[in-house]
Amino acid sequence: MNAPEWKKALLGCLGAVVFGAIQPIHAYFMGAMVSLYFLDDSSKIKSETRFYCIIYLSLGVICFFASILQHYNFAIMGERLTKRVREKILENVLTFEVGWFDLDENTSAAVCAMLSTDANIVRSLVGDRMSLVVQAFTTVALAFLLGLIVAWRVASVTVAIQPFVIASFYSKSVVVKKMSENAQKAQNEGSQLASEAVVNHRTITAFSSQKRIVNLFPATLKGPQKLSIKQSWFSGVGLFSSQFLKTASVALTFWYGGTLMNKGLLRATDLFLVFFILMSTGKNVADAGTMTSDLSKGTNAVKSTFAILDRKSKIEPNNPEGSKIEKPLRGKIELKNVFFSYPSRPEQVIFQDLSLKIEAGKTVALVGQSGSGKSTIFSLIERFYDPIKGSVVIDDHDVKSYNLRDLRSHTALVSQEPILFAGTIHENIVYGTVDATESEIRESAILAVAHEFISSMKDGYQTYCGERGVQLSGGQKQRIALARAILKNPSILLLDEATSALDCLSENLVQEALEKMMVGRTCVIVAHHLSTIQKADCIMVIKNGKVVEEGSHHELLAVGDRGAYYSLIKLQHVHSFERATSRIRVVEKFDLSQNEMN
Repeated sequence: MNAPEWKKALLGCLGAVVFGAIQPIHAYFMGAMVSLYFLDDSSKIKSETRFYCIIYLSLGVICFFASILQHYNFAIMGERLTKRVREKILENVLTFEVGWFDLDENTSAAVCAMLSTDANIVRSLVGDRMSLVVQAFTTVALAFLLGLIVAWRVASVTVAIQPFVIASFYSKSVVVKKMSENAQKAQNEGSQLASEAVVNHRTITAFSSQKRIVNLFPATLKGPQKLSIKQSWFSGVGLFSSQFLKTASVALTFWYGGTLMNKGLLRATDLFLVFFILMSTGKNVADAGTMTSDLSKGTNAVKSTFAILDRKSKIEPNNPEGSKIEKPLRGKIELKNVFFSYPSRPEQVIFQDLSLKIEAGKTVALVGQSGSGKSTIFSLIERFYDPIKGSVVIDDHDVKSYNLRDLRSHTALVSQEPILFAGTIHENIVYGTVDATESEIRESAILAVAHEFISSMKDGYQTYCGERGVQLSGGQKQRIALARAILKNPSILLLDEATSALDCLSENLVQEALEKMMVGRTCVIVAHHLSTIQKADCIMVIKNGKVVEEGSHHELLAVGDRGAYYSLIKLQHVHSFERATSRIRVVEKFDLSQNEMN
């Protein structure tokens, strides 16, 4: 995925190699400079000092440009990779079937975290960490080579103890880092309790529970206290070991070097050269080693990222083999022997051998108790889910045979809880119909009884809706969603409690507009207010995942007490009467209390 930046990768690696080579070269001249302290000739000291000053200045300049070359190119690589990964993740996630989002591990928060965090860790792995690996490898290779050339005997011993030196530097940095992370995790419970107490201080005050919260807080800190004491012993041993190994390796190098000098096998200058070259190398390798935790995080991030990128949707929305709809849909819908349960709740069967037929151009209402599966039928028609067994047929073709994007362009859905986006009212109405004219937008708003309240706002159609439409009331959001559906001019219109949030007057006006809109198109309505669907061509009563009755309003009422629809009508009238009676009683009590007070 980073292949387009191969030139940047080469330049970055070149910068990392040069920067990594500077460290052992700098250490070499640092060791060589020690010999100046043994010179007696002042002119020689001045000339040598001038030489080393030029060397250090040159190394500084080279280091400056090498560092820029390394970090600039790897940063560009990383940022472009992050952009590419995020775009591909989002593009792929938006093709997944709705059932994937129903799973607990695929919540919107998890997907957003993947876009923000995982993609950035992948960038860190490829950019920052790759450059550090190249740099450390160059440093180690050159340092070992120079050490063996200058004094192979001392270098062999020093190289042999390098693992201990590296371990000492590594353990020191990792232990300190781990201590802070564990301490923070251990105190999360106490922090959570304190946070909840501050956020819910009104409730705590109302119930006078301040002492209870204060008593609970010390209990949450007992666990972190024990863990901190335990960790302090481990960290103490770890820090002691790292310091001891570091000092012991230095002592061993000088002792062995001094022994060789006594035997005339080594010069003092060569001893200092090898010491500075190899001792500084250990620290650099340890610094590179501290990234292992980041590498493991990066590996996990890469796994989760590519699990998303490589996943194929079970319901492909843009299947090239799917047939395109050349002519407008007639809108004939049929569910044949459908068995269905939601992927997140496979044990709870919604439909068992459900069959129903909706004729083209007719208005069909689905009624029944909550949880009977009315909205699920909409999900199957829209092909948000596929049935376990059976088939969903539109215009005598299985929905699986259609190009799904093309099929959905001929349908419109107004759900019980309409979703608006964080944009203007105009942008929300034209969503999905971007080529609509201003007159068409206005006409759809008028039909949805939304034009009046939109025009009364300061910015009119350019009014900002807020995130999820929070700036608007439920009824206003529902009317904008209706306007969006009307503007689409679909062949199949699905209305799931589309007027539930409207007042009586607005509901009547919208109902009249919808009746005009329903002419000549297939319309499927889910409604709990049975008075709104009495004019439907056919009413289907859904019970326990099956159609138990169907017919017109008058036909179903004619069945009498034995009919499921008649029972729903009767039950709703009883509830309405009880609510009205309870209101009258409240008003009477209020009037009576007022009279007594007078």
